[in-house]
This record gives sequence, C-alpha cells and structure tokens, in this order.
Amino acid sequence: MEAPSLGHNISSPTSPCEDMIKNLSLEAIQLCDRDGNKSLDSGIAEMEELPVPRNIKISNITCDSFKISWDMDPKSRERITHYFIDLNKKENKNSNKFKHKDVPTKLVAKAVPLPMTVKGHWFLSPRTEYTVAVQTASKQRDGDYAVSEWSEIIEFCTADYSTVHLTQLLEKAEVIAGRMLKFSVFYRNQHKEYFDQAREAQSNRMLPSVKDNSGSHGSPISGKLEGIFFSCNTEFNTGKPPQDSPYGRYRFEVRAEALFNPKTNLYFGDFYCMYTAYHYVILVLAPQGSPGDQFCKQRLPALDIANNRFLTCTQGEDGQLAFHHAQDVILEVIYTDPVDLALGTVAEISGHQLMSLSTVNAKKDPSCKTCNISSGR
Repeated sequence: MEAPSLGHNISSPTSPCEDMIKNLSLEAIQLCDRDGNKSLDSGIAEMEELPVPRNIKISNITCDSFKISWDMDPKSRERITHYFIDLNKKENKNSNKFKHKDVPTKLVAKAVPLPMTVKGHWFLSPRTEYTVAVQTASKQRDGDYAVSEWSEIIEFCTADYSTVHLTQLLEKAEVIAGRMLKFSVFYRNQHKEYFDQAREAQSNRMLPSVKDNSGSHGSPISGKLEGIFFSCNTEFNTGKPPQDSPYGRYRFEVRAEALFNPKTNLYFGDFYCMYTAYHYVILVLAPQGSPGDQFCKQRLPALDIANNRFLTCTQGEDGQLAFHHAQDVILEVIYTDPVDLALGTVAEISGHQLMSLSTVNAKKDPSCKTCNISSGR
C-alpha cells in the first residue's frame, strides 16, 4: 500500500521529519491515561459509539519502524478522524526515555488506510521491546476529541540493523580510518588460565564463543555471532603490537596469513566509541564456506580484502602476502573458526594490564555524531 503524505511537519535538531516518520502525523497534545480516565482540561470527550480496535497485528518490523493494523467495524470508519497510539518501552512503561525530550509517548495519526507504518528513530530504537495500544478518535467542531476505550496491549521487539544501516556506519567509519600501516601478526591477550584451559580441555585450541553486547545496540552480531577476538593494531614508532593490554598478561601471536588470506572473507561488523576519543571498528574474518561465513553473508556488508579502508591483504609479484591496518581506529577482529595454539606462540607481555580500556559489554555513546546514524544507536 502506498504511503499517504504527511499532514504536519515537526522540526528536528538532527534530521527532517520526513526521514523519520512516514504515514504518521504527530501532534503534541496531552492524551488521557490508558485506563480511560479523562481530565476536564484534556480536550477529550466521550463517545461510546466509537469502536475499540480489535485483533491488533504488528508486521514488517525493522530497527526503526513497524506496520500496525487492526479489525474495525466498517460502519464506524466514516466518523473516525484520528488514531491515538500509546507506544512505550517495555522495561519502563511510564518513562519518556527518548532521544529528544520534546517527543511525546502518545502519537496521534490521521486516520489512514490500514496497515499504517510507524517510523521514527526519535521514539524507536533497534533490538528494543515495546508495548503498544490504540484508540480511535473523532475530532469535534470545537477541537475536542471523542475517543474509544484503549485496545488490548500488544508487545513486540524491533529488529537489528539491516545491511543498509550497517553500510551507513561503514561509510562513517571510512571517514576517520586514516592511513594504512603494515602489520604481520594477529594477537589475542588473555589470562594464563584461559590458555591452560585451551591446552588441557579443548585439544590445544581456542574455541569461538558468542560475541558480547558491546558496540552499537542494533548490531546483528551481538549475542549471535560466534568467534574469537583478535587485535592487529601496532605502535606507530615500532610497528609492533603494544605491550599493554586490558585483557590479560598472556598473549597469543599468530602470523597474519594463518587467519587472513585469499580463502578468507572479510565483513564490516560495527563502528562505535565509549564516551572517549577512541573509535572502534569491528571486522569479521570468516573462512570461505564456514558457518560464520554463511551467517555474515546474510547480515553484514562484505569488504574487498585487497581494497578497503580498514584491513587489507594484498599479494605481490613474488606471491608474498602483505598486510595493512587503519591507523586512526582501533580494530577488533573476530575470527569465526577455532584456532590451534600450535599455529602461534603464547608469551607473557612486559607492559601493564589496562582494565579501563576493556570493551567487554561496553555501551556505545549515543550522542557521538561521529559514529551514530539516524536509525537508532
């Protein structure tokens, strides 16, 4: 169904209304409580004949939009001029925790053909549970509204970022990636017990585990993709990995070609910061045809391993592989297959364990203009 045009314009400090709301006309008016109590000065009158929306259906859910429809008596449609939609985050139904404080929780839409699309990053965030209820309303000549009772309460959860949203993040990350520096090894820091466990209980292998919830809230890999985190950033003055780490005093180093080569696919996973000047880019390395590769093909933008702004593998005329990483972002590389410790070495680092730099379950700064896009956080 083609979307009808907007009836009102609402200004935003970050983007125009048409980028956020389609099919939905918002009016900042004070509505009644969901229990049906109506105050004398609310501008709302009672009309028993207006039908209560029944059998509400939510469909076509994305990270910042959904379609809503319901059953309604055809005889009453001519009298209905507006729909009142009560949208709340499930974890706290009474709070207005939106990105902009001037956006109401109660949405007022002109009566358009159903299903109706509700879209807006002002009041919808990815991977978030919401409740929604609906009233039908009829605007009177004196400006008051006659309303039905509230419908039943429906729960739903918004979706992850799509590849379209991730591509927007990718383009933002490319802007600040900086020049490329040579590197030769991937490395992973952990505590001694981690490597002891790999040797004794995991056949001398590091095994993939589910990624934590660090980074963008809408990232499709958080809590879903299994992999092993590696780093590859080097110190500018030495060209070698730094001796400090937030993750443990023992480091596994492996030659870059063991994990990254023409038989490996590379994907962009996320771009975020943690209320600091440092920005992080998450990349995924997946052996071609592996389960991790199949997962990423459906969800993440693929990168050309020889030509991108973050991490490259190129082959010279002599057949030797050369590797480069972006200088101005911190790369977090997820390798999706088990890694045998026999491929590299484990040794204790000489530097400090800087716990404050850990990104484990780190929350992204939603106010950073450098690494946020208009659709959610």
